[in-house]
Amino acid sequence: MEIWNNRTTGADFVLLGLFHCILVPKLLFTFIFLVFLVALTVNIMMVILIWLNSHLHSPMYFLLSQLSLMDLLYISTFVPKIANDFLSGRNNISYTNCGIQLFLFMTLVGAECLLLAVMAYDRYVAICHPLHYSILMRPTVCIFMVAGTWLGALINAFIHVVYVLNLPYCGSREIHHFFCEIPALLKLVCADTSLYEKGLFISGIIFLLFPISAIMASYGQILSTVLRLGLNMGMRKTLSTCSSHMIVVILFYGTAIIKYFLPKAYHTAEQDKVVSIFYTILTPLLNPLIYSLRNKEMSGALRKVLRRKITK
Repeated sequence: MEIWNNRTTGADFVLLGLFHCILVPKLLFTFIFLVFLVALTVNIMMVILIWLNSHLHSPMYFLLSQLSLMDLLYISTFVPKIANDFLSGRNNISYTNCGIQLFLFMTLVGAECLLLAVMAYDRYVAICHPLHYSILMRPTVCIFMVAGTWLGALINAFIHVVYVLNLPYCGSREIHHFFCEIPALLKLVCADTSLYEKGLFISGIIFLLFPISAIMASYGQILSTVLRLGLNMGMRKTLSTCSSHMIVVILFYGTAIIKYFLPKAYHTAEQDKVVSIFYTILTPLLNPLIYSLRNKEMSGALRKVLRRKITK
């Protein structure tokens, strides 16, 4: 099956982007680019810090480094294109680049959905089964679970991208968005997509509702254990990481549910852009800040590294 349909070759899509209706586009662009630079810096710093510091070589921090890696790739998928379009004044994107961007987006958002569920399971084992933690979360199990999140997301993304890019596009090539996303692309299709949209909904259930259910079940068990046993210092320390994780979960899943599960009548195309900015640009910045500011081990390791640099 050819990825590029004959009816779609020879013409690019046009991304209407974020700036065509904004009164102060330069201000918005400056804000987005600064967020990009800070997010890039803090996520790279998180990955390097976890890799270099032997005290952070544990399953929880290994999973956290994977989250930072995903966020790093996530924001890098969108902001360089936004910057290029704004500075060049050209908003077109080829079918090839649109397919690549869509594939990266679908892979990363799917992998992050599953990874957050794995991180919740890690906290569940640490609090509810601390004596079995070293067995249930041994390195091979962690690697297997992380590989599963990437593989599942890759397969899902490949199926969707191949199908969507083989649909017949006709009429307007203008995508009312700042990146190639399936709902925005489906509006340009001159064929019945109702069956595919049902499949997309099922995919959303697998990658959104199932992980959320697993997370809620994990934290339900954690809360039950804490209420039953009370808090000692070790458990209080472990529980503090749970609060950071829950904030990240609410930020990521909350915006995704608003975007993909609320009926279309409840949100406009402009509101969709605002929500998309939140989970594609702001969340990759907020995630490492939430974990580093609320985690004493991370902030302590960062202070040690900075102190060494200063003394040198």
